[in-house]
Amino acid sequence: MPHRIYLDHAATTPMTAAARDAVVHGLALWANPSSPHAEGRAARAALEAARREIAAAHGWRGEVLLTSGASESLGIALGRTTLPRRLITAVEHDAVMRAGTGAAVVPVGADGIVDREALAAMLADGPALVCVQWANSETGVRQPIAAIADAVHAAGGMLLVDAAQMPASDELAAVADMVALSAHKRGGPPGVGALLVRDLRLLHPSGGQERGYRPGTENLPGVLGYAAALAEPEPDHDALRARLDDAILRSGGEIVAADSPRHPAIGSYRLRGAAAAAQLILLDGAGFAVSAGSACSSGSMKPSHVLAAMGWDEAAGREVIRVSFGRTTTAAEVDAFVAAWRQMARTTRRAA
Repeated sequence: MPHRIYLDHAATTPMTAAARDAVVHGLALWANPSSPHAEGRAARAALEAARREIAAAHGWRGEVLLTSGASESLGIALGRTTLPRRLITAVEHDAVMRAGTGAAVVPVGADGIVDREALAAMLADGPALVCVQWANSETGVRQPIAAIADAVHAAGGMLLVDAAQMPASDELAAVADMVALSAHKRGGPPGVGALLVRDLRLLHPSGGQERGYRPGTENLPGVLGYAAALAEPEPDHDALRARLDDAILRSGGEIVAADSPRHPAIGSYRLRGAAAAAQLILLDGAGFAVSAGSACSSGSMKPSHVLAAMGWDEAAGREVIRVSFGRTTTAAEVDAFVAAWRQMARTTRRAA
């Protein structure tokens, strides 16, 4: 395959070398961690050590339930909450929209930020589990989690944070009651994640493994790979994203939520008059891997519910693509993408 530039790290990012090594080590510990014999005990010891490392990476002092990924973690939290009501924001990931069927929806403003007055009014009806994505997977917009947590807790509710897109951080340890995490967004293997839970009494148990809250044999190789990936630092992408933003604006493009606090590795851009599907084809042919919205919805190219919630009409929303960076992204790769985007913009204008 000719040289290609991968700029879709928000969908998934390559495993780090340390994560791959840890997975291989985990494959050698093939016994079931629930077995009482020596082989099972060795597997259990490795699993629990990795669990502690995942907790430490997030400054978490509560429980860590190991899952198959953030989608399952969110499903467990939303499906087994002991609170009588659930609130989800209008810009949550599709996994939340599926798991939160019947939940009340909190609106956002044109900036993609949760409408806190609307949230307060909804919380006045009684305690609820409130689910908020810390950094939006399509636009990169970051929510003011601490302020939202204050409002939720003041009303007797609990806060579930989808932190799948965010690097490991101890910022949530002081404010969140549950946190959904994903390994493959952070350089770990796919099929692994975690649900951080402050107090297991927040959830109805289901029986089986993971303290009785998630049946099924644990994915030991995956868990070891996840813990190893979290031990590696992630780069600061602020300068790269600013470089891309500036170039897109100078070339006549539009930045989604330009004035909002955003994840430094995620940017969404509109090229007026060019359908996102056509942009993806042109860019893929030119050697660039990008997407239109989250990976769970871009394959179907359905209208973005995130952009719709922010007030974008469907036609404009269908002209937006997402660019996202990872550990391997360089300034030279961003510049190469900008050159390709500018050529695409010139072609679109000539065709108009």
